[in-house]
Amino acid sequence: MSAADLTRDHVALTDGFAARRYFAKFEAITAHMGRVAAQMRAEGRLSDTDVDILGRYQVALGFTFKALALKYLMTGKASERFLTAMSFDAVESGFPVAAELLVMANDALQAERHLAQAPSAAQLKADMVQKITSDYEVPVKLQYALSQRLYYEELAKGGLFWARNDPEAIWIENSGEGRDMRRRYVLHWAVYDSQYNLPAVYIMEVEDSGKYALARDQRRWPEVQAHLMGQALGGLKLVTIAAGFDESFDDLHPKRLRRFHLGPMYSHAFTRQSGPIAEVLASAKAPMGQDWAMAWTLEVLSSEKVREERAGWLSTVEREVYALDPFSGRGADTGATSTERMIILPERPYQALEEMRPAGFESIRKFVVSPQGRVLSYR
Repeated sequence: MSAADLTRDHVALTDGFAARRYFAKFEAITAHMGRVAAQMRAEGRLSDTDVDILGRYQVALGFTFKALALKYLMTGKASERFLTAMSFDAVESGFPVAAELLVMANDALQAERHLAQAPSAAQLKADMVQKITSDYEVPVKLQYALSQRLYYEELAKGGLFWARNDPEAIWIENSGEGRDMRRRYVLHWAVYDSQYNLPAVYIMEVEDSGKYALARDQRRWPEVQAHLMGQALGGLKLVTIAAGFDESFDDLHPKRLRRFHLGPMYSHAFTRQSGPIAEVLASAKAPMGQDWAMAWTLEVLSSEKVREERAGWLSTVEREVYALDPFSGRGADTGATSTERMIILPERPYQALEEMRPAGFESIRKFVVSPQGRVLSYR
C-alpha cells in the first residue's frame, strides 16, 4: 500500500460532537479490555502475571486517549488557526494514526516548560468568568488555552502508552544450582505499530543461563532492550523475532513468545469497514456508544525442544526449536505455534452477529460486554 493510499484512509475528526463520542467510545473500550483479560485468567488462558502486564498497558492506553481527548477538547469550536482536529485510521484500525502519538511524545518532553509558562488552571477559569460577565462573550481562546494546559498536565503525569514502550523484565524463579542455575524471566514491551496504527503487546518467557541477573547486567540488558525494540514490527513473524533473539544471545533462551494485537476497532459511526462486520454493525442498530466491535488477536510461539550447536572449537550453545502450527501446513506461513482470534463487542452487535451467522466467525471467540461491566465468553 502506497503512502497516498494510507493518507486517504486517514480521517480528521473536525466535528466536536463526533470527537467527544469517539473518545468516550475508546474510554469504554479500554475499560472492557481489562475485564476481558480477567475473564481469560478465570478460564485459565492467562496467568496472573499476564493479566498484570496487559492491565498496565490497558491503563496506559486509557491515559493516552485521555490526553488526546484534552488536546482536542475544542475540536469544532476554536479558531481555524488552532490545531483542533485529530486524525484516525478509518479503514484499517479505527485507532488514531501513529503520528498523533509521535507528536504527543515530543510534547511530553516539553510539558514542564509549557506548564511553567502558561497561566494556572485556576487563573484561566477566573479569566473565563471575567470574560463572560464583563464582555458577554464565550471565552473560546481561554477555553482552548485551558484545554492545552490540562493536556500538558496529563503528559507531565507520565504513564501513557507511547509509540515505543521499552522492554521490562519480571523475575519469576530460579532453577538449578551453581553453574547450572538458571533464572526465569518474563520480558514485556509494546509498540504502536506505525504500519497498522494499532497497539501491540509482546510477552516473552526467557531462561537466563548468564553469570549475572539479566535486568542488572549493564552489558546485556541494554543490548536486549535495543534488539527487541528493533524487532517489534507487526509484519515480522514471531518465529523470526524469537529465532533472531536466540541467535543473538547465547545465554538467553526464549521459551515462549506471545504477541497481542489490540484492534482493529470497528464502528458503524466512524469506520469504513467492509464485509460481514459492516453488515453486522449496520443490522444491529445499536444505541450511541454501543455501535462497535474490537478485534483482539493472540499469536503464540512455543519452543518444543532444544538442540546443541557448536560455538568455536570446544564449546556448544543451546538453540531453541519452535513448534509451528501443525494444521493445514500453515505454520510456516503464520510463523507461530497457534493464533487465536477474538472479538469484543456489546450485546446488541452480538445479537445481530448470532442472527446473521456470517461465514468466518464460527471459530472466533466472542466476549460480550455490558455497560455494567459484565463479560460473557462464547465460541
